[in-house]
Amino acid sequence: MLDTDGVARVGGTRVTLDTVAHAFVRGATAEEIAQQYPSLSLSDIYATISFYLQNKYAVDKYLEQRASKAKAVREENEKRFDQSGIRERLLARKPK
Repeated sequence: MLDTDGVARVGGTRVTLDTVAHAFVRGATAEEIAQQYPSLSLSDIYATISFYLQNKYAVDKYLEQRASKAKAVREENEKRFDQSGIRERLLARKPK
């Protein structure tokens, strides 16, 4: 179920378990998730929701680890790449 990067994806698509689980927790129905992510089949969405509900503790732990890793990557990127003045630098590149 995990890809080579350790990320759980749904139904052979690029959509992650994180995406479906968060949408479901926020109150989205399987049909609403399918509208938002047309690459997912409705059966895969229902299977993912079922997996989440049956393995809530393990999935929540996985989601916490993913969030922690994302935060660490974001902080590292912010240290490596100065964000101050980025808007001005980008606007300066824009042809007049």
